Amino acid sequence: MLHWAFWFLIVGLIAGLLGFYSLAGTAAEIARVLFIVFIILFLVGLVTRGRGE
Repeated sequence: MLHWAFWFLIVGLIAGLLGFYSLAGTAAEIARVLFIVFIILFLVGLVTRGRGE
């Protein structure tokens, strides 16, 4: 999931440089949401891994 967030960030940066500001904003927002979801899932995985032992 972090991989997808990285690619959406790259697409957003390139679109912003080329002047497609609405596309850049959309791609940056998707990247931000995916990064937040990744962080939440990572933290949940850390908590549940400790309980399984």
